Amino acid sequence: MNPDKSFLRALGGEAVWPPPLWLMRQAGRYLPEYRATKERAGGFLELCLNPELSAEVTFQPLRRFPLDAAILFTDLPMLPWAMGQPLRYGTGGPEGVGPILDPVRDAAAIAGLRPAGAAARAAPIMETVARIRAGLERDHPGVALIGFAGAPWTVACYMVDGRGGHGFPETRRMAAENPALLDALFAALLEASESYLVAQAEAGAEALMLFDSWAGLLPPEGFARWVLAPTVALTARLRARLGPDFPLIGFPRLAGPDNLLAYAAGAGVNGLGLDETVDPAWAASALPRSVALQGNLDSRALVEGGEALERGADRILTAMRGRPFVFNLGHGITPDTPPDHVAFLAQRVRAG
Repeated sequence: MNPDKSFLRALGGEAVWPPPLWLMRQAGRYLPEYRATKERAGGFLELCLNPELSAEVTFQPLRRFPLDAAILFTDLPMLPWAMGQPLRYGTGGPEGVGPILDPVRDAAAIAGLRPAGAAARAAPIMETVARIRAGLERDHPGVALIGFAGAPWTVACYMVDGRGGHGFPETRRMAAENPALLDALFAALLEASESYLVAQAEAGAEALMLFDSWAGLLPPEGFARWVLAPTVALTARLRARLGPDFPLIGFPRLAGPDNLLAYAAGAGVNGLGLDETVDPAWAASALPRSVALQGNLDSRALVEGGEALERGADRILTAMRGRPFVFNLGHGITPDTPPDHVAFLAQRVRAG
C-alpha cells in the first residue's frame, strides 16, 4: 500500500481525515472537454476502445478538482462484449447512448460466449489502464487508480434483457423459472470477470470495484442467491490471484439495510459503497469498522448546490468522522451538474 495515497490508506482500514474523495462518473458529460473528446472518438463505444482518448477523459476531472482516485473510463457492458456478445449503443441511457446487446437467453447462446478470451479481447482497455497509471505517477502521484467491472448479477441483467433499465424482467424470469440456465451464465461470468479484473490489476489498477447497480431488484433470498453468493465467489478468486490484501470495493446499489449488513459481513470486500438511500449515521454505527465505507451524497444535491449541497455533505462528514471512509456520491454525477458545484464539494470535504 502506498502511504502517500489516502484512498488506499482508507481502504486499508485507516480513518484518514479529511477523507479521500472521488466521484462516480467524475469523467463524463457534465464536462465540456469530455463531450469534445467523445466527439473526436466518433462515439461512446469507440471512446471506450481508444486507449489514448479514454485515458484523456480519465485525467480531465483531475485537472479541475483535487480528487484522490481516478477510475478507469469504460462501461459495464464491455465485459459481455469481450466475451463475444454483440454490443452497440443507441439513444437514451446515462451516457446518452444506452447499451444494446443481442440477448443471451438459452443454452446455445451461453455456450457461444468466450469467457476464456475476455481479457485478451479487452486488450485496448488494459492499455488504457497502463496509460492512466503512467500518467498518474507522472502528474498526479497522490492519486490512486481504480479498475472495475460489473458484478455478475448486474452484468447478467444486461446480457439477458439486452438493454438497461425497465426492471430487467427477462433476467428475473430466468432466475425464477430456470435458475440452472442462469447458473451456467454466472459460471461464464465468473471466469471472464476474474481474468478481466486480474488483467486490470496487472496493467496498473491499484484497487478494483464491483458495481452491482441492480442489486436492489431482488428480494432477500434472491439477493443472497444472485448477488452475495457470486460476489463471494468472485472476490475469493481475485484474492487467490492478487493476494489477500488487494483492495476490493463492492457497491450493491439499493440493497437495503439487512442486505448491506450481510454483504459487509460476507462479501470479502475492503470497501462498501453506499447509495443515497442509506442513512450515513446508521451505516457508521451498524456496519463493521473492518470495512471502509464509501458514499453517499445524493447526486441531485450536487446539481442543486447551495444549502442542499452543504447540508448533505456535512451530514455525511459528521457521521463518518473517526472511521475508515471515502467520500463519494450515492450514484454517478449527472450531466446537468455544474462543475463549480463539484469544486465547492471538494473544498468542503477538504475542510473536513
